[in-house]
Amino acid sequence: MAEKKKSFEEAVTRINEILRALERGDTPLEDSIKLFEEGAKLAGHCETLLQKAEQRVTKLVKTQDNTVEEQPFDAID
Repeated sequence: MAEKKKSFEEAVTRINEILRALERGDTPLEDSIKLFEEGAKLAGHCETLLQKAEQRVTKLVKTQDNTVEEQPFDAID
């Protein structure tokens, strides 16, 4: 069965665990490589989640006629 995708927060927590293990310096080389690979995959997963979140972010902007409209976040000056 495939592992369920981690939430952003779960992935960041796991990345921090991996960093602590690697920083201790007592992990065998082969295990360190596996941890590094896992961390890289999790970082990519986080990047994807952040890109999707950014696409969903909108901001309400007051127009010149005093109405409010939604605009994409990156379209705002």
